[in-house]
Amino acid sequence: MIRRFSSFRNRIRIPLALAGLALLTACQVGLPGGNGPRIGGGTVNVALLVPYGSASSGDDLVAQNLENAARLAASDVQDIDIRITVYPTAGNAEQAASATQQALSEGADVIVGPLRSDAASAAGLAARGRASVLSFSNNTEVAGGNVFVLGNTFSSTADRLVRYAAAQGRSRILVLHAQNLAGEVARDAILSAAARSGASIAGTVSYEFSANGVVEALPAVMAAVRDNGANAIFITSDTTGALPLFAQLLPENGLDTSAVQVIGMTRWDTPPQTLELRGLQGGWFALPDPNASASFNARYAAAYSAPPHVLAGLGYDAIQAVANAVRQSGGLGSNDLVSNAGIAGANGVFRLNPDGTNTRSLAVAEVIDAQVTIRDSAPASIGGPGF
Repeated sequence: MIRRFSSFRNRIRIPLALAGLALLTACQVGLPGGNGPRIGGGTVNVALLVPYGSASSGDDLVAQNLENAARLAASDVQDIDIRITVYPTAGNAEQAASATQQALSEGADVIVGPLRSDAASAAGLAARGRASVLSFSNNTEVAGGNVFVLGNTFSSTADRLVRYAAAQGRSRILVLHAQNLAGEVARDAILSAAARSGASIAGTVSYEFSANGVVEALPAVMAAVRDNGANAIFITSDTTGALPLFAQLLPENGLDTSAVQVIGMTRWDTPPQTLELRGLQGGWFALPDPNASASFNARYAAAYSAPPHVLAGLGYDAIQAVANAVRQSGGLGSNDLVSNAGIAGANGVFRLNPDGTNTRSLAVAEVIDAQVTIRDSAPASIGGPGF
């Protein structure tokens, strides 16, 4: 059975108990320009909202890793005194809102976290007009106003891969996506990236998010390749979803992967066995700067005697973004946090954008003989908007 995506929800659900917050904040203005907290050379008080106490398996481990990475970043910042106070959210939106209110009453200058999009939205509402929220979510639906998302987004990945594909002559793109929110967000990111890069869309094929849906989509995929001249196919699914099945069945149904470049919108190297799939040999996907990631992983392991969770780097990046804003403008309002130049993060350079999203410097990898080979290194810097 193909599992459902867990990082996106059909709707952002905020408990009714939070509705009153809208009335409390309706007359407040949400951090225009740099009108957030001004840091006059003293301590920066960071409220770290992480899912300690959650009923979901693994959340305590993620919380500990995010906290560890944030403290590692604070120790790296020599010119600014950053004080981190942890507030458990139990992984739910209502407690995230309460924790945000408590943190602000106790003098927090900025909210870092929470992890998931519903909790991030609740924290943003609770902090509106008072503080910025640097959430660990990758759901761009909650970005904007005083809320930023730090997780790698489909938009950032699509821009990198579509531009690279077009530069390699793979500019006739077929998009293969599930009929769910994650698949549709990924599809739209590819379509937008194609419009910016000069690539053209040779078609889109959607499928019901099930094993039977994958099988039923195969004739449409092959017809689109044959009739529309597609020379690249973007598969939006991940290794825990439909990707392995497509990697097996597309070649079996006649897809010539030497003529049609297979490109993934998700990481293919976790778990490593995925790299052995026949249909992914010669395929491309994006991943964070391997050199930066290796350096962070080694430093984290040395400090905490264990390798970091894959999400740990977001805790590091949040503190670096806070330090960059204070260093550059002396404040932590929405515009203070937006960075035209890149910030050195745990997994490479990144930038926070005016719409609350982020842009990340990514490498393009190719699967060769079941191994990851870097085709195009992650850029060492990020320019202004439009990178």
